[in-house]
Amino acid sequence: MDLISKKNIKALLKKQKIYPLKKLGQNFLIDKNVVKKVIKAAELHSKDIVLEIGPGIGALTQEIAKTAKKVIAVEKDPRMVEILKETLKDFKNVELVNKDILNYSLLTTNYKLIANLPFYITAPVIRKFLESKHPPKEMVLIVQKEVAQRICSKPPKMNILAVSVQFYAKPKIISYVSKKSFWPSPKVDSAIIKIVPQKKYKDVNIDLFFKIVKAGFAHPRKQLANNLTNGLKLNKQEVNDLLLKNDVQPTQRAETLTINNWIQLTKVL
Repeated sequence: MDLISKKNIKALLKKQKIYPLKKLGQNFLIDKNVVKKVIKAAELHSKDIVLEIGPGIGALTQEIAKTAKKVIAVEKDPRMVEILKETLKDFKNVELVNKDILNYSLLTTNYKLIANLPFYITAPVIRKFLESKHPPKEMVLIVQKEVAQRICSKPPKMNILAVSVQFYAKPKIISYVSKKSFWPSPKVDSAIIKIVPQKKYKDVNIDLFFKIVKAGFAHPRKQLANNLTNGLKLNKQEVNDLLLKNDVQPTQRAETLTINNWIQLTKVL
């Protein structure tokens, strides 16, 4: 059965007497080109183990399973799991897990992650896997277009999400995806984004790094010196001096700083 066909998707759901839940961000892919782009971006090989989050009815899962050694498909909705048991019955290399991904602990250490993520769990999922002891080799995600653009931001338009991702990894937008590529159609367009973890900053105190970053972005429109002084309970003159010594003007805003700027401030503050 063609699981990209809107007609077939509706028939499958009707057969099970269920409907897409908006609160779970259930928007099914109905565009073969998007599926092809995701598979191409993932650069799958026959030895790959893939963790797929939110497989839905299994359209993307089937394509992943044709190449990968194993697919671990984690689906929160028990209704969808019943459909997946049917649509994936011919794929012996797929393991179905009926759990919330945020409460799931993956035992595999060498894997790739592929997901069509609802907006409400995008940031928590990315953070969970980038901060994990064994992050994926790469993540290929479908997320809201605006979220993908924020993640890939550069100075002077940085934001706390961009800093959080780019500290751990290199993100890249692969392609934009029209909202018409889904059923039901969401309100906004999406993007395919590839995130490749990198161990660049091993000698940084991570807790302190993010404490400083959060203080810096506490009031994005305010000057950096004021945010750091108030957020970290420091002497303003000392903050000004430290910023100047590290080639950062006290009047700058947090959005103008690079990752390296934040790292340097972590080492001196």
